[in-house]
Amino acid sequence: MASSDAALTPETAGLDSASRAAELCSLLEDYLDPHNVQKVYRAYRFGADAHQGQRRLSGEPYITHPLAVARTLGEMGLDADSLCAAILHDVIEDTPTAKAEIAEAFGSEVAQLVDGVSKLTQINFRSKAEAQAENFRKMILAMSKDIRVILIKLADRLHNMRTIFVMPPSKRTRIARETLEIYAPIAQRLGINSIRVELEDLGFAALHPMRYRVLKARVREQLGARRELLDNVRDEIQTSLTEAGIEAQITARQKHLWSIYEKMRSKQAGFEDIFDVYGFRVVVGDVDTCYRVLGHCHGHYKPLPGRIKDYIAIPKANGYQSLHTTLLGPRRIQLEVQIRTAEMDRVAEAGIAAHWLYKEPGQPSNAAQTRAREWVHGLLEIQENVGNSLEFIENVKIDLLPDEVYVFTPGGDIMELPKGATVVDFAYAVHSEVGDACIAANIDNRLAPLRTPLMTGQTVEIITAPIARPNPAWLDFVVTAKARAAIRHSLKRLQGAEATDLGRRLVERGLNAMDLSLGDLTDQQIDQALTSFGVERVDEVFEEVGLGQRMPWFVARYLAEGDDAARGITRTGDGSGSLTLHGNEGAVVTFARCCRPIPGDPIVGFASAGRGVVVHHQACRNIREYRKHPEKWVDVQWDAIAEGEYPVAVDMDVMNNRGVLASVAAVVSDLDSNIDAVEIEEREGMIATLRLVMGVRDRVHLARIMRRLRGLSAVLRISRRRH
Repeated sequence: MASSDAALTPETAGLDSASRAAELCSLLEDYLDPHNVQKVYRAYRFGADAHQGQRRLSGEPYITHPLAVARTLGEMGLDADSLCAAILHDVIEDTPTAKAEIAEAFGSEVAQLVDGVSKLTQINFRSKAEAQAENFRKMILAMSKDIRVILIKLADRLHNMRTIFVMPPSKRTRIARETLEIYAPIAQRLGINSIRVELEDLGFAALHPMRYRVLKARVREQLGARRELLDNVRDEIQTSLTEAGIEAQITARQKHLWSIYEKMRSKQAGFEDIFDVYGFRVVVGDVDTCYRVLGHCHGHYKPLPGRIKDYIAIPKANGYQSLHTTLLGPRRIQLEVQIRTAEMDRVAEAGIAAHWLYKEPGQPSNAAQTRAREWVHGLLEIQENVGNSLEFIENVKIDLLPDEVYVFTPGGDIMELPKGATVVDFAYAVHSEVGDACIAANIDNRLAPLRTPLMTGQTVEIITAPIARPNPAWLDFVVTAKARAAIRHSLKRLQGAEATDLGRRLVERGLNAMDLSLGDLTDQQIDQALTSFGVERVDEVFEEVGLGQRMPWFVARYLAEGDDAARGITRTGDGSGSLTLHGNEGAVVTFARCCRPIPGDPIVGFASAGRGVVVHHQACRNIREYRKHPEKWVDVQWDAIAEGEYPVAVDMDVMNNRGVLASVAAVVSDLDSNIDAVEIEEREGMIATLRLVMGVRDRVHLARIMRRLRGLSAVLRISRRRH
């Protein structure tokens, strides 16, 4: 029971559950009508009865935890149904109470919220990680229907983190890491800064208690030494604004400990090297005044170049708006100043919860809520494209990266992407079909390759081609979860079609060796084979053959001979049913990297589960292990005209003269080839070894290149490398 793994905080331990319920109702009377307050109290009585006899690790009645969760939501101003669901959020999971009972007593909306927060306790998972991932996936799906589900879960996690320190160290560490990796970033993504900051600092204290205590002491010590200086800076800015007739509320602010620690870790810096620990927040009446205040601040203290950020004109992905500037204060202390309106300040602290806390009748949803719904919609797209829950949760972690870049479409729309996002990430952010078909981009009217990282302010136009399709190599550089999931989904779909086509050809070759073809088989023969293989369609068999999960010669014999094929079959390997390689087989034919076969080489193929057919050079020493498994052999041969370029490895001993690599590259380029990789190994004296990987069409093309390279005066020896 995840929610029962904590104890009570010291400040609340003295109150019984009835007193806490009374305090909660008193808080709710400020904004809920009496009927709804009474409904929340009924939920308390229902929950107390359901959890009767259950205790937390502290020995306190279990109901104290749901009440604490409801109080957090009450402070956020949430509606009565959310509060009822918060009080009942563990009833389905930890008691015999059914969802139908909650629906009957409090309505279907409350029941749906409770069900959305409840874990999947009735399913046996293979690992803790799989259980965590599947429960998270269930919560995201529930959140897509009602965003309040995640608010209840965040409040639940917040109270558990406040009371985590009575738990065993191993469990405390696991929950703290999960909080820092998932729940605090979700709070940030939803703009709920107040919860995010507390979750991060509590997680920091639980995960690294010694570092937390040392850093806390250093911050307190530095604040004492600089308090007078900070007060003087604040008074000077306040006086300047007052003289200009600007009403402003200025408050000192301090980076929270986890933020300081993360900055020290990312920059490999000591505490003394972190200069913006302290700063100020200026709250004014309207947007125009924000920019006026920025000018006054820059008039008194020099701003640091590159540290002025306008999140009012371009809000963050979670709806956050503010002007940021870093000033060089007295004694060269760096001070960050945040300037915003009162409404921006409320949204910055409450995020999506400001929709309930400050909404007036008829007022539209705030920017944080709109962007939250867009984010959840994006998660649903990712969920539809991933293979399992573990892959989904890893993609979500990627998607929760806090830093963003802001780029423009050709039409002037702003696209928000994580820091490090590439052209491919942008293309998939526009639409999955655009991503699948992209081949290049114009960035600020200049042609750029797909792996180009984007920078804030750039205008990006995607270039597509109807015949283009996703490349597995894109997975090496994309950073957004949506792009990663969509690429994998498209590759699986393409691989399935390619595998089916390859499998059909392999089986057809096997039948040809028996002087048969697919057209010669009767429906009865095919149906018998499908029943034996446990599939419904013959294309499913072909796909499994293409992916190396079934041997083509066995499938061919089974189709032709039925059950007799399974008895005492030996592999003839006479080559009459060989597979001809055209070079366009796609992902289901793999050319081994150890020997890098090219058209014209003698080759041999082996069926490998999940990889299809792996093709080796016949002289490759790595094929020895297959000698004892003739059932995995696939007879392959090159087509007379194979398409495409094939990588080949070449080693050259050269004189270590200046410009030798440029001379080699010029020869390779002149002969219509390209160097994909190069390594230089220094040897004795003036000799070096160049290890090249370059693309060639066939053995004839390779021979021409090697002949020209031998003619260079600096080349002492050249040979093709095979392992």
